[in-house]
Amino acid sequence: MSQLLDIVMQSLGNQAVGNIAQKVGLGEGAAKGAIGAMLPMLLGAMAKNSSNQQGASALANALDRDHDGSILDDIGGFLGGGQTNNVGAGILKHVLGGNRGRVEQAVAQEHGLQPQQSAQLMEMLAPLLMGSLGKQKREQGLDASGLADQLNQFQQQQQRAQPKQMGLLGQLLDRDGDGDVKDDLLNVGKDLLGGLFKK
Repeated sequence: MSQLLDIVMQSLGNQAVGNIAQKVGLGEGAAKGAIGAMLPMLLGAMAKNSSNQQGASALANALDRDHDGSILDDIGGFLGGGQTNNVGAGILKHVLGGNRGRVEQAVAQEHGLQPQQSAQLMEMLAPLLMGSLGKQKREQGLDASGLADQLNQFQQQQQRAQPKQMGLLGQLLDRDGDGDVKDDLLNVGKDLLGGLFKK
């Protein structure tokens, strides 16, 4: 598992996952499965967006300004606050653009979620993932280039581990070109994060 995902999962212990599930109105098993599909996809999207200097600088500036990692110190407080959806929606707009709806629909179909539940879950996870990146950046003293290198390493790790199921965001969303993102996205999520919650 990549170091970036490890930071997220160390923060998202069973209690946090239970809180997320309760807030969205899901069973804990369904929440775990959906989180397992969403997290590597979001991180892969951030890696793609940071593959050029402009994108890497924009991400680094956003982390310095709004996502220093302190969110991970009080996940319960974040989930209970009133700004969760607004913060997450803003991040997803930049990270996924017009692909957000397709991704949410695919996860919802596979895990028996309502579309609104999938959307809420994605909005909760996006700030937590940004906080994890911010923590990594701060603790390791990374600049924009170093941050981009970390994200690139994540992609390379997953490509080596799952060469047939990992690539840039376009491949992740519709790797086989058939217009159906469901099989592509969820196979990646299951393979990458199947054992995370067994720690």
